[in-house]
Order: sequence, then C-alpha cells, then structure tokens
Amino acid sequence: MSTESADPIIQIENVYKTFGRSIHALVDVSLTIQRGEVVVIIGPSGSGKSTLLRCINHLETPTAGRIVVDGIPLTDAANINRVRAEVGIVFQQFNLFPHLSALGNITLAQRVVRGRSSTEAENVARELLHKVGIPEKADSFPGQLSGGQQQRVAIARALAMNPHIMLFDEPTSALDPEMIKEVLDVMLALAKEGMTMVVVSHEMGFARNAADRMVFMDAGQVIEDVPPDQLFEEGRHDRTKLFLSRILH
Repeated sequence: MSTESADPIIQIENVYKTFGRSIHALVDVSLTIQRGEVVVIIGPSGSGKSTLLRCINHLETPTAGRIVVDGIPLTDAANINRVRAEVGIVFQQFNLFPHLSALGNITLAQRVVRGRSSTEAENVARELLHKVGIPEKADSFPGQLSGGQQQRVAIARALAMNPHIMLFDEPTSALDPEMIKEVLDVMLALAKEGMTMVVVSHEMGFARNAADRMVFMDAGQVIEDVPPDQLFEEGRHDRTKLFLSRILH
C-alpha cells in the first residue's frame, strides 16, 4: 500500500477552520500523506474529520494554514480546479442523478469535464461497473438499486475521472449493515492497487486491513497519527482509549 517518496502527495500545514466566531472546527492541523498511502481518520462527531477532508479539495476554505495537493498549493481558483480534477470524493450520501442510469451517471462528467467521446466514456463506465462488481446494473436507475449498489456506482463515477487521490467521507454510514461489506470490499481492492486514499470511517475492520496509518481527531485537533496496530494495541492517548472503548465490541 504505502510507497514512501520524498515529495508527499498531500501536505496539510497548520490548518485552522472557524465557522462564525465560536466554532473552531480545525485547530492547527498538520498532516503529511505519501503517494499510495491509505490513511483512515476516526473520531467523535464534531471532531473535524469531514471538515478536514473537505478542505483537501477546497469544498471548505481553511481560515488559516496551507494545503498542497500533488505539488499544487490551494491558493487560487485555477489551482483549486486543477486539484479537483485529480481528486475523487465519495460522500455519505450517494448524490447520484436520479434521472440517469448507472451508466449515465458514470459517463456524464467524463464527457463534460474530460472531453471524452460517448463511446470512450461508456467503455470506461462499463469497465468500472465490472470492477465494482455490478456490470449487470448499467441500465438501472438509482431508484432501482440498493444503497450498496448506489454507493458502488458513486465510487465508479469518481474513479472514471482517473483521480490520483480518493477521499471517502463515511461512505458506509448510510447503508444497511448487510450492504456495508460490498462497499468496503471495493475500497479494500483500491487500497491494494496502490490508490492514495483518505477515509473518514468508523469501520475498524477496514482500517486494520487497509490503513497504513490511522489519525484520531478530537475537538478539531489531531490527537494520534500512528499505524493501526499501535493505535489498537499499544500505549495511546487517554482520549483515544475512551473513544475506542465505546466503538469496539
């Protein structure tokens, strides 16, 4: 999974994010993520996990600090658009267009943003539907798909843009329990292929199997940044221990 390089693919330096006068969502957060690394971010609700993820592709604008993605600093609109073209993001909600088939959802941005022909875009879409395990659902509309199938279409749609980085914001939290594994299996396969991934999730089995590092956040700060085994089994910050005691059974 992790392939160390001199130049990290994501650099987050002393980032703050404040909403209004009193909500400090991120407080002096610094992280470095190497190319090919899988980082899973955990923490209680309101700890800043999703805000940090959204700052990486500038869906949220940091109040202070610096973020560099694949050598591109997020300093102006042109750079932000360049980064967004190389970063795929999958949300808790599937955000599929209900009037388009699975195939249509996956081909749309390819044609509009990447300028691919309809034939090329469809070939890519069918290949990716096979990759995520639902090639037979190409002509199905979101309303005809289970939650797990919709999320796999959403992953295929993000992958169709050939991203260098994939961000996942609690991608299984809206799913019924029996649908979670099918989505995690797709994510695990991506991790094994060397995709750089930053994942906000409480799926500890996935973290153990896929993560190179786990980041525990609380109150907008990074409390721990260690390999999974160290987080689960060795000496940890008391706040981390309390959090894990509540979510591990």
